[in-house]
Order: sequence, then C-alpha cells, then structure tokens
Amino acid sequence: MSEKSGFFEAVYAAVERIPCGKVASYGQIAAAVGSPGASRAVGWALHVNPRPGIVPCHRVVNRDGRTAPAFAFGGANVQRALLEKEGVRFDDDGNVERRYFAADEEIRSE
Repeated sequence: MSEKSGFFEAVYAAVERIPCGKVASYGQIAAAVGSPGASRAVGWALHVNPRPGIVPCHRVVNRDGRTAPAFAFGGANVQRALLEKEGVRFDDDGNVERRYFAADEEIRSE
C-alpha cells in the first residue's frame, strides 16, 4: 500500500467514525489521522472517495461549519439536505451549529 493510499484509507476510517447527526472539520480529520495541517489532502481524499454512500463524506465541513459549495456526490445543497436529514441544525448564516461538531476523541482511532 502506498503512503498516499494509506493516508486516504486512514481518512476514510476516521470519517466512518463520525456519528450520525454530527460533523467534523477537515482539520479534525487530518489531526485524527496524525497529519495536522493536511486539511486540503483530506478534502482531496474525500473528493476521490471510492466508496460513496459507505464513507459518509457529507459529515465533513470546513472549520466554520460551512458545507461544500458543490458537494462532490450530488451537487449544491445536497450535503446540507443529507445533514438535515440526520438532525443537524444550521445557524442563520448557513453554517452547522457548533454543538453538532463531533468531539476529537470520537473520530480518533483506538
């Protein structure tokens, strides 16, 4: 397994640990897999996710709780709709409310 695919698989595993009804930021995922500062690489890994529908990429948002402007697996507003279906609430600015962010320990590997 290449270093890149090992990182990607670690990202997918961390994203799979985000509980339903919660979100995590790209930075939280990067830190959880031992690569703080690799937020953009996390974003790329999610963009090329080989298991959409299994790896819940829709639960990853930016640090402010903003969803992707053109969610890779369905277009604009699909990510928000998926999160709302799980009970996630948004503030007046359209960002996920902070109380829905997963705790770091929820997404770190054992």
